[in-house]
This record gives sequence, structure tokens and C-alpha cells, in this order.
Amino acid sequence: MVNKFLRILHTEIRGLHQAAYLLAGFALLSQILALVRDRLLAASFGASGTLDVYYAAFRIPDFIFITVGSMVSISVLIPFLMDKMNDGQEEGKKFISNIFSFFFLLIVVSGVIAFFFVPYLSGLLFPGFSGDKLAQVIGLTRVLLLSPIFLGLSNILGTLTQAYRRFFLYALSPILYNLGIILGVLFLYPIFGLVGLAYGVILGALLHFVIQIPFIVESGLFPRMQFNFDFKEIRKVLLISVPRTFTLGSDSISIIFLLSFASLMTAGSIAVFNFSYNLQSVPLSIIGVSYSLAAFPLLVKLFSSGEKEKFAEQSIASAKHIIFWSVPVVVLFVVLRAQIVRTILGSGQFSWSDTRLTAAALAIFAISLVFQNLTLLFVRAYYAAGKTKKPFIAKFINAVTTVLFGYLFMLAYQHFPTFAYFLENLFKVQGVPGSILLTLPLGWSIGEVINSIALWFVFEKDFKGFSRPVLKTFIQVLASSLAMGYVAYVCLNIFDDLFNLNTTVGVFLQGFLSGIIGIGFAILILIIFRNQELGDVWQTLKGRIWKKPTIIPGPTVI
Repeated sequence: MVNKFLRILHTEIRGLHQAAYLLAGFALLSQILALVRDRLLAASFGASGTLDVYYAAFRIPDFIFITVGSMVSISVLIPFLMDKMNDGQEEGKKFISNIFSFFFLLIVVSGVIAFFFVPYLSGLLFPGFSGDKLAQVIGLTRVLLLSPIFLGLSNILGTLTQAYRRFFLYALSPILYNLGIILGVLFLYPIFGLVGLAYGVILGALLHFVIQIPFIVESGLFPRMQFNFDFKEIRKVLLISVPRTFTLGSDSISIIFLLSFASLMTAGSIAVFNFSYNLQSVPLSIIGVSYSLAAFPLLVKLFSSGEKEKFAEQSIASAKHIIFWSVPVVVLFVVLRAQIVRTILGSGQFSWSDTRLTAAALAIFAISLVFQNLTLLFVRAYYAAGKTKKPFIAKFINAVTTVLFGYLFMLAYQHFPTFAYFLENLFKVQGVPGSILLTLPLGWSIGEVINSIALWFVFEKDFKGFSRPVLKTFIQVLASSLAMGYVAYVCLNIFDDLFNLNTTVGVFLQGFLSGIIGIGFAILILIIFRNQELGDVWQTLKGRIWKKPTIIPGPTVI
């Protein structure tokens, strides 16, 4: 049994859809654990000021990880590493050791500096916090500063597991991360109090890093710590990584500002924002992240070898499958939002008002899901082509517009009763305290939609012929998804009297059966349309990716 598990960890996955579905499967498992984590937090604290403190404490460590730890992300290092490995494994090891050592020292120094400035930064970022609440944020933040160190180092090692196409191993890391957080909620919080939750995060980050070490050691590429840096190589990486770091991390930077606004709102607003954002991140991780990660190594290879037509074909195939999965999810999230939130979070201290507000925020976030997923693909496709300027500009504008729209909508809600009435009635949260929070996900979604459409236009200009086949799939999937949504909505009303909606099981069955019937109807329509993506999915699933032969790790990078 152990040998079989190790064989799976060392299996090399080559096909785009196989790799994407493998990553999606592990992402699903990771997100299930993340939902278990959120359910435990919701049951223990509800949407409260305590959780506001917990989530706020992540912001500074996350910022360090974004600006330093993810500076040497997979999309940056893989092209460099592949080039070095062509000169031999020893050259590749020297490169990794140089980068590993430099960025390890950089992220440690950043953490130490942040440790002393946390009181000033926390007060600046969260103007709505004061007294004991602010003191708790400062204490938790200082503990959580260890997490970007472990995650940053894991990020570098993840380059090797990705380059060798060991997607099983790479995909296992976030699962262990969430498992560590869950252990913190269950076992460390009762012992240490709120700081126990932070200890769980550190445990998860450590596991995220450690799980990758055995394969790296076996491959002979584990980095050596050194202090004699090759600054010429580091400079090359930095020139490319700095704009990429901002591009890929701009969403997290936007969230820092939005949560700053939320700190001025009703207690629990930060918690509701995070709960709804985490729920919408489930399909984002399973679909957009999985496809963009799976496609990236192949896109790099195709573009670097001059096969630009095949590069465009792979981009089109990835975009079509992203749309195939994303559009139905958006419709289901909007129609079944209350059932989703109540089933996953509705226990213990999480009230019906918390449910209604989180469900409304989830629906607003979900509207932009298709565009968020496509943006991930556009950005990584440009990176594979060695072009960083366009996605950098697009995401910079996106970050500014997201924060600006969130702020303007917040002001509109406060000063224009008609706008507040429209928003509350549209998402059925009349009379729910803290409904002003909905202005923040609304600003987020509008910013994401504008950004994705702009990138699409630019991508079509650079790779002509991209839009037509993608739009064809979009129209087919949209038609079937709208029909699915209507059927699911009708079924919700039919099942209203069949199940006890005062219980979690009853709510789950109402939403689950309505969704399944709607999905079956959508599949029937796609069969009538002879949708190509539906056929691709069936063929890939028949291939049984877990039965693929194991490839013994070798000295060269594919």
C-alpha cells in the first residue's frame, strides 16, 4: 500500500487534460478541507469580531509572501531552470542553490523587519480596530510571520516538482497546509486560545514545505545553503519576477485595501468577506488554477521552440475547457447560494443573518468567476511567451479599479438610499445588519470583469483566431447553463415542501438534488449541440490518469 502511494507521488503526468484534472482533483480535496476549516471556524465563532481579528492577522504575512516569497514563483523559475538543465544537472543545482539561499535570507530579513513594524502597520491597515482588538491582531500577526518563510521555500522546491511534472506531489502540499490549520482549530485552539489558530497555520505551512523534500533529495537537486551569491543570475530573475510578482499578487493587494474598508463596517464584516471569498475560490482553484498550471510548462516549450500555432491551439483548448466548467458553476452558485452557504457554514454560532449576507456576497463574487479563471490563463500564457509588460499593466489597472469601485460603491451605499435599497432587494438581504459589505465584492467583480475583457482583446490581437472558437463554446455552454439554472430554480421550489429546511441535511438535499437535475438537463443540451468539450472530458476520464505508468526521476527536465 505504501509502495503504491509512493509510485503515485512519483508518477509523471504529460497530457494537458490529465494534468489539469489531476490538479483539479487534488485542488478539490484541498478545498474540501478548506471548507471543513471554515465550517469549524464558523461554528466556533460565527461572523464575529474574533474572526475579524484572525483574518486581519493574515494580511501582513500574506503581503510578505506575495512580494518576496512568491517572487520566485513557478512561472518565473521554470524557464530559467529548463535552460540551466540543458547544460547539465549540476548547473541546474547551482542555479537553484543560489536562488534558494538568496531568497531565504531575503524573506527572513523581511519577516524580522515586519515583526518590529507590525504595531504601526496594523493600525494603518485596519483603522476600525483599536484597544484589545488591535493588540490581538498584532500578536497573531507576529506569530504568522513564520508562514511566508516556509511557504516561500516550498514555492522554490515546487518549481522542481512542477518541472519534472510530479503533479501528484505538487498538488498534495496545499492539502497538508489546510490539514495543519484544521488541527490548529480542533486541538491547539482549546489549549492556547486564539494564538493556537496561528500555530495551526504555521504547522500547515511547515508540512507544505516538508512534503516536497524527499523527491528533491532523491532527484539530487536539493539546494545547498550558500552566502557567495551569483548576483548576475539573481538580477536576471528579479528583472522578470518583480512585474510578475505584482501581476500574480495584485488580487491579494486589492483584498488588503478592501478588508481595510471592511474594518470600518459592522463587526463580522471581515469574516463574511473572507467566508464568501473562500467559497468562490473553490472553483477558482479547481478550474482556473489547475488549467493554467497544467498548461504552463507545455506553453513554455511550444513558444520557445517556435511552434506558435500550437501555442495558440493549446491556449484555445485551455480557454474552452475553463469556460466549459466555469459558466455552469457561476449559474449554480447564484441559484443555490443560500443552500451552499447554509450547508457548508451553517452550524453553531453562524446565524441565519450571517448565512444571508455571506450568500449574497458569494453570488456577487461568483459573477466574475469565468473572467477570473480566464485571466489566470491569459497571464500565464503571456509569461510562457516571455511577455510580462501587458499582464503587468492590466493587473495594475485591475488592482486600482477594484479598490476604487469598492470605495465608490461603499460611499454610494451610504449617501444614496436608492442604491442601497436596490442592492439589498436584488440579493434579498433587506433588514440584514452590515449589508453595506456587499459593495466590496461588487467592486471586486466589476474590476475583474473589466480586466479580463481587456486582456482578451489584447490576447486576440497578439494571437489572431483565438476568440472565434472560444466564443462558440461560450455561447453553447451559456445556453445550457441558463437552462440548467432555470430547472434548478424550479426544483428548489418543488423540494421546498419535501424536506425539512430547518436541518442541514434537508437544506443539502434540496440544493443537491436541484443541482443534479439541472446539471443533467445541461448535459442533455450539450449532447444535442455535439459539444466538443463534453467529449474531451469523457475521453480523458476514460483514460484513468491514476493508471499511467510511473516514470523514474531522471536528471533532465522535460
